[in-house]
Amino acid sequence: MLDDLDRRLVALLRADSRRPAAALAQALKVSRGTVQNRIERLLVRGDIRGFTIATAPEMEANRVRAVMTIAIEGERSAAVVRALKGFPQVARVHTTNGRWDLVADLDVETLAAFSGALDDIRRIEGIASTETSILLATL
Repeated sequence: MLDDLDRRLVALLRADSRRPAAALAQALKVSRGTVQNRIERLLVRGDIRGFTIATAPEMEANRVRAVMTIAIEGERSAAVVRALKGFPQVARVHTTNGRWDLVADLDVETLAAFSGALDDIRRIEGIASTETSILLATL
């Protein structure tokens, strides 16, 4: 369970995961060692799964991003999710309710790569049907 210090630390890391431990410690009014120990504990427990970067919008301008909704046959959800997580083109997988069982966020460099990813994903055993929408612009 996260305490208040953990929550504040995670918030700072979300804003800038490259912020040095000394700067985090100063912002949180704790020692550098406390910050390092907290980060290590959060990593070991799986509360923090990794660090990432945010890119400028112009770097993303030519990428093809899409949302794929997926219906699963029978009780194959776990196997389908495992298979989807193995695709580098799948940025995230979400469970949902309603007609679709899963929503996959796709992110590829070209339309040809997008087409190939769709073909490969649709071949996963246990997928009954899919519907995909390309994201045209982020507002």
